[in-house]
Amino acid sequence: MKNVTVSLEDEVAQWVRVWAAKQNTSISQLLGNLLRNRMREENGYQAAMQQFLARTPKALKPKAERYPGRESLYER
Repeated sequence: MKNVTVSLEDEVAQWVRVWAAKQNTSISQLLGNLLRNRMREENGYQAAMQQFLARTPKALKPKAERYPGRESLYER
């Protein structure tokens, strides 16, 4: 584990002390958990994006078929 120093505004520091106490944990553990969860979310998002982009695109229609015209789509 690495120790880091975090600078907070007084109001934020007071708020996080109360929040950590309500969670029955320390500010250090609270911040560590928040950052770890964020890292996992981001890594999961990156993996999902890579998996999606690796897929072969699928055609929406046969090549010979034309898309409908705007007029027929928005006919009233």
